[in-house]
Amino acid sequence: MNPIAIILLFPLLGFILNGVFGHKLPKLVSSSLGALMILLSFVTAISQWSQIAFDINGSISWEAYTFFNLDGLLFRASFALDRLSIWMTLIITGIGTLIHLYSMSYMDHDKNPAKFFSYLNFFVFNMLLLVLGSNFLMMFFGWEGVGLCSYLLIGFWYQNASFGAAARKAFVMNRIGDLGLLLGMFLIVKNFGSLEYNEVLPAIAEGSTSNVVITSIAILLFIGAMGKSAQIPLFTWLPDAMAGPTPVSALIHAATMVTAGIYLVVRCQAMYSLAPMAQELILWVGLATALLGALIGLRQNDIKKVLAYSTVSQLGFMFVALGVGAYTTALFHVTTHAFFKALLFLGAGSVIHGVQDRQDIATMGGLKKMMPITYITFLVGTLAISGFPLLSGFFSKDEILANVFHHNIIAYVVLVFAALLTATYMFRLLFLTFHGEFRGTDYKLSDVHESNWKMTLPLIILAILSVLGGALNLPHYLMHQEGFLASWLKPTFLIFEHAEHSDLATEIGLISVAVFVFLFGWFYSRNKYISKSESPESGSEGIAKVLANKFYIDEIYNKLIVRPIEFFGDVLFALFDTLLLYGITFSINPILRFTGRLNRKIQNGNIEYYLIYMVGAIALLLGLNLFFA
Repeated sequence: MNPIAIILLFPLLGFILNGVFGHKLPKLVSSSLGALMILLSFVTAISQWSQIAFDINGSISWEAYTFFNLDGLLFRASFALDRLSIWMTLIITGIGTLIHLYSMSYMDHDKNPAKFFSYLNFFVFNMLLLVLGSNFLMMFFGWEGVGLCSYLLIGFWYQNASFGAAARKAFVMNRIGDLGLLLGMFLIVKNFGSLEYNEVLPAIAEGSTSNVVITSIAILLFIGAMGKSAQIPLFTWLPDAMAGPTPVSALIHAATMVTAGIYLVVRCQAMYSLAPMAQELILWVGLATALLGALIGLRQNDIKKVLAYSTVSQLGFMFVALGVGAYTTALFHVTTHAFFKALLFLGAGSVIHGVQDRQDIATMGGLKKMMPITYITFLVGTLAISGFPLLSGFFSKDEILANVFHHNIIAYVVLVFAALLTATYMFRLLFLTFHGEFRGTDYKLSDVHESNWKMTLPLIILAILSVLGGALNLPHYLMHQEGFLASWLKPTFLIFEHAEHSDLATEIGLISVAVFVFLFGWFYSRNKYISKSESPESGSEGIAKVLANKFYIDEIYNKLIVRPIEFFGDVLFALFDTLLLYGITFSINPILRFTGRLNRKIQNGNIEYYLIYMVGAIALLLGLNLFFA
C-alpha cells in the first residue's frame, strides 16, 4: 500500500470508528483509539523521511483516481510527499499525537469524548489532505475540510449559545477568504489549463506568463490565506475560537490550521517571487496584523485570549517573512511556533483544569507552588516566544527581523516594537498567573492541583522541543553555511531564494537589539507585577480601555456589516412571508372553501344521487364516444 495512503488512512479510520462505534466503547478505549491513529500516521511519516532525504529531488506520489476529464483537462485525486509536505506532515502528526494524548485526560470529564476524538481525527485527516495534495484541488478539499472541522470543534460545547456563535463566526469569515482562493484557482485553470503544482508552478517560473495574471492569482490566493491564517481584516474569528476545548486551540489555532495560509504561499514560492506587488501587500498586511495583535494582547485578562491574540501577532510575523521573500524563515517560525505555542495553550489548559475551569488571570496568582511542572514548562514557552537567547523562538524571530532589516528599515522598527510588546504581554501573563499573591475569591489556593501525567508529559516534550527547536535552522553566523531547514527546502523552490547575510558588526547589532527587546519586556513586566505587585488592569479608561475592548473592531464590524445584513435579511423575510406566502395562502383560501362546499353537496351520502351521477357519467361517455367516432 502506498505510504501516503497509509498516512491518510489512519486518522480517517479513527474518525469513522469513533464516529460510528465510539459511543458504545469505554471512554479510555475511544480516546486511546483516537490518539493511536495519529501516532501511527506520525510513525509512517518518519519511516518515509530517509527515502526523501537521500534523493535530493525525491518524492513519493500517489494518484488515487481521476475526478473527471473535461476535454483533456484532468482533475485528479493525487498526492505527493516531498520535502515541504513531509515537513508539514511531521508537524501535524507529531504535535497532533501529543495533543491527542493530552486530550485523553482533559476531555475525560466530558459526556461524549468519542465524538470529540472523532472530530479531532477528521481534522487531522483534512489537514493532511491539504498538505499532501499534489494540486490546488486536493489542497482546496483539505482547506474546506479543516474549516468544517474547526466549526465543529469550536462549537463542540454548542449548548452554550456564545460558543455556537463563535463557531458560526469562524465558519463565515473563513468562507469570505475562501472565495478569493476559489477565484484564484479559476484563474489558474483559465491561464494554465491545469491545477497540478508540477505543471502550473514550473510554467510560472519560466517567466513567460503575464505579470498581471501572476499578480492577480497571487493576491487572490493570499485573500484565502488571510482568512485561514487570521490576517487583517479577517482575523477576529480566531480569538473567539477560544470557545472550543483548549486542546482544539492548541492543535487548530496554534500548530496546524492557521498555518495553512503560510504553507500555501511557501508552496507557491515561484509565483510570489515573480509578483513583487503581491509580496508588498503580504508584508504590510502581516506587519499591521503583528502590531495590532500584540497591542490587544497587552490588556486581555482571559488566559486563552492573551494567547489567541499572540497567535494572531505571530502569524503576522510569518507573513512579514513571506513578504520579504524569506520563505524558509517563515516555515522555520511556523515550526518553532508550533512547539512553543502548543506548549503555551496546553499549559493554559492545565491551569484552567487546575483552577476548576476559571480563565481570568485576575483571579489567579501564586499558582507555581501548586503546579510546578505546568509552571516550569509554561516558563519555557514564555521564554521561547519572547526571544530568550538560544531558545527556538530567538533564532526564528531573529531571522525574520534580520531579513526585514535588509528589506525595509521602517518595517523593521515596527516589527521590533511588536516583538517588544510580545515579551511584555507574555511575561505579564506568566507573572500574574504563577507569581505574586493568590487573588482568588471564590476558591482556595489549596484547591489548585497539578495535572496528571497524560497532560504533563506532552508539556515536557513540547518544552524540550521549544528549547532545542532552533537547531533545525541555525543562522549563518553560527554555522558559516546554510541551516538544515534551508538546505532541506532548497530543492523544493523553483526560483532561487536569496538569503540575506549581514556582516559581523551588523549581525551583532541585530542580536543586541533582539536581546534588549527581550530584557525590556521581562524587566517592565517584572517591575510592574512582581516588584510593585500591581493587579491586572481593568482597562476602564483611556488607551487601556481601547486595548481591552480590542479597538472595538468587533463592534465596528457588527455595526457596519453584520447588522445591515441582518436588517436586509429581515426585510426580505418579511416581504417573502407577508406578501408572497401570506398573500398566496389567503388568495387560494376562498377557492378552496367554494370547492369544499360544492364537494359536500355532491358527497352527501344519498345513494339515489350517486346512481343519478353514475348514469349521467355513463351517458356522457357514450355521447363523447359517438361524437368522436
